[in-house]
Amino acid sequence: MGHLVTVATCALRQFALDFENNTARILKSIKQAKELGAKVRVGPELEITGFGCGDHFLEQDLYLHCWEMLERILGDATIHDILIDVGMPVQHRGVRYDCRVICLDGKILLIRPKMWLANDGNYFEMRHFTPWLRPREFEMYHLPRRIQKLQGATHVMFGEAVVSTPDTCIGAETCEELFTPDAPHIHMALDGVEIFTNSSGSHFELRKLDRRLQLIQEGTRKSGGCYLYANQHGCDGDRLYFDGCAMIIVNGEVVAQGSQFSLDDHEVVTATIDLEELRAYRAAASRGLQAAKSTAKYERIQTTFQLSLDEEDRALSLAPSSPIQPRIHPPEEEIALSTGCYLWDYLTRSRQAGFLIPLSGGIDSCATTVMVFSMCHLVIEACKAGNEQVIRDVKRLAKYTDSMPKTPQDLCNQLFHTIYMGMSQQSSKETRERARVLSEAIGSYHINLDIDEVYNAQRNLLVKSLNFNPKFKVEGGSYQENQTLQNIQARSRMVTAYEFAQSLPEARGRPGGGTLLVLGSANVGESLRGYLTKYDCSSADINRKSLNTSKYTIEAVLTHSEAIGSIDKSDLKRFIAWAEKNFNLPCLHDFLTAVPTAELEPITETYVQSDEADMGMTYDELTTFGRLRKVHKLGPYGVFQRLSHEWSKDRIPRVPGDVDDAPRLEPRAIAEKVKRFFHYYAVNRHKMTTLTPSLHCNDYSTDDNRFDMRPFLYPPSFGSWAFEKIDREVERMEEARRRGEARPL
Repeated sequence: MGHLVTVATCALRQFALDFENNTARILKSIKQAKELGAKVRVGPELEITGFGCGDHFLEQDLYLHCWEMLERILGDATIHDILIDVGMPVQHRGVRYDCRVICLDGKILLIRPKMWLANDGNYFEMRHFTPWLRPREFEMYHLPRRIQKLQGATHVMFGEAVVSTPDTCIGAETCEELFTPDAPHIHMALDGVEIFTNSSGSHFELRKLDRRLQLIQEGTRKSGGCYLYANQHGCDGDRLYFDGCAMIIVNGEVVAQGSQFSLDDHEVVTATIDLEELRAYRAAASRGLQAAKSTAKYERIQTTFQLSLDEEDRALSLAPSSPIQPRIHPPEEEIALSTGCYLWDYLTRSRQAGFLIPLSGGIDSCATTVMVFSMCHLVIEACKAGNEQVIRDVKRLAKYTDSMPKTPQDLCNQLFHTIYMGMSQQSSKETRERARVLSEAIGSYHINLDIDEVYNAQRNLLVKSLNFNPKFKVEGGSYQENQTLQNIQARSRMVTAYEFAQSLPEARGRPGGGTLLVLGSANVGESLRGYLTKYDCSSADINRKSLNTSKYTIEAVLTHSEAIGSIDKSDLKRFIAWAEKNFNLPCLHDFLTAVPTAELEPITETYVQSDEADMGMTYDELTTFGRLRKVHKLGPYGVFQRLSHEWSKDRIPRVPGDVDDAPRLEPRAIAEKVKRFFHYYAVNRHKMTTLTPSLHCNDYSTDDNRFDMRPFLYPPSFGSWAFEKIDREVERMEEARRRGEARPL
């Protein structure tokens, strides 16, 4: 019996409910795996339907179409002689399950339901599926009649079992199961399973890959074995970007890794493993004792299919794959690549004519603009690499010339439109010039205009209808007057942006016309603080709101499509610095050094509006509040307790000589910042209900739709019990200091 086995995993760019094209990509991946000599192929979770179907998983049609697509796969004789693991939902005895269907030579060996469902953060799997709660048990599943003809039987095993071949044993996990404390692979390994498949629908988040990789490696580092990790690629119709990175791990070491960000429809990753190496790794006495003692025994589905052959062992060109150093992108690269891929998927799958962004000359809209330019870089690279699907999409979209775009700037001019909407008194020469220079550097179709006429027309409605002439703060107006005049500008820009998005393709003479997607530039920190205008330029088609930075928004938001919505300001600045060098855009330096300002109030000799001054806190402080609130799950009192130590004026370094950038404040000052944040968070929470959909990038995103579900109407914060507790704690701290009882923190 041979001992060298070639195995394959893959990442597929699936699209929710795109049954036929999803199935075509599955078949391509299986055929490619087979051409590369693989005897096992595993694919992503729910790959036939696409992962992001949401409540469509409750529809009976969906389950019918899944079996129709599986029939195509089973009926394709060209994919025989390879064990395939395909993901799809299955109804069994009136219950919906998220399943793996393990097949060989046109027959189903096992339907393996998911046992532990993801039900936090972005995931609501319990809404759509039921977990299989009977470990190592199975029932018989009654097959649809169309499958019975291919199967030659009416029933097949349904439950948790493993597949045994003459040379090894294979078991399956699905996504979340890997990350549970008592993961199935632990018990499978003790029962002799040597090859594990994991089919995932795991979304991108900044800095997440390193954590994911550690958990996957740990899966076989303790108990040995070969782990095949598959994942979906791209945007499949929702706020998540699935970041692929299919991997093969042997005894805790990565031996093959796919790309994390790609425009390819499918990517197959293979490795050759030595079964004897797996067994030798498991030779530890303690492991043997635990295996002998284990009562977790799996039903084994016996097959005569051999993964290894004697003649392959004699083929001297075949050798076990060596360990490699995993590739992990730094956060600034992750931002460039994830947003670029997501925007391209969104554009091509929405069938629109391109993008438009209100380019203010500030760092937020600058960041979104550079993300589109990153998309253009990725698309041109894919075209040069011969990606046929991308080439077809470019030909369909880039209609202003007969020739294919050759450079990112060429493509940018065809797809991307930037518009500076200034005001004669509020807008500075610097922001107008920064917008012009950036658009010129990337090649976008740029429009420079002023909206004074629109603004004055709206303002005069108040004067004529109410006999009320509002003034800005610098002119002696009240807070409410100041806000009213700022919001007229902000909301006028939203209407103007959509007006131009609707008209520009026709005005430019684009064959067939079309409509542009409006991009927004809100960020996490400002959304948390409520420093944005409801229904302003944050009201777009897509937002990049999961990042953190905006200029055309204040006490409201202007986006139709926010690409940076869940990225914080510090990561955004690192991204801009990275792009300045890697995209050769020296003009970005001016954006990095500019003071963030909404430019919604008149500029005078003694006053220029500042975002951080308006908010009463810095962007770094907003990031801290955001993480403590969401990631660490702390309320106002808990945040104050934590920061009274971390921001203490009297704290001493844990490591002598260590210096940090955190504020050094008295307890009362910390309390004021905490209360200010939670007050504005509460009174502005209603704005989150209207935020434009954005790519999820951060673990403290404010996405009200699915990630951060909270009330949008709160009781008054000042006078609340939580704030009273903070005040009492401050008094105790100050009293302890007066008595000399306080110790340095």
